[in-house]
Amino acid sequence: MGDKPVGRSDDRPVACEGAAAFELLGWRWTAFLIWALMDGPRRFSDLLDVGDGLSDRMLTKRLRELEGAGIVTRRRYREVPPRVEYALTDAGQALRPVIEAMEQWARRWTMEIHAKNSSAEGAGGIP
Repeated sequence: MGDKPVGRSDDRPVACEGAAAFELLGWRWTAFLIWALMDGPRRFSDLLDVGDGLSDRMLTKRLRELEGAGIVTRRRYREVPPRVEYALTDAGQALRPVIEAMEQWARRWTMEIHAKNSSAEGAGGIP
């Protein structure tokens, strides 16, 4: 208690450690990037290619935030042309069961949720 989750700009205390984790995983693209790095290190361009709609700017921002949170490491190789790879830390790898559970949930429920949202939109239920 008393710690701020990474990325918070105010001084409000965190109610519990779980709140910090929920906030971190709730950032757009965060869970996706952790998922993309679960099979091993990737280069910036590789991450950009698998993230449909992910911009250079957003990818840079999220990778820096995840690095600051201790979830991702950045390794720069002394090569020409320069090569940088991103990988999960032990803390990032520990999120594997969480990400896999989210993936299983999505496989089970996403189609049904989209169908309900579409029918609600057609009936004027969702703005």
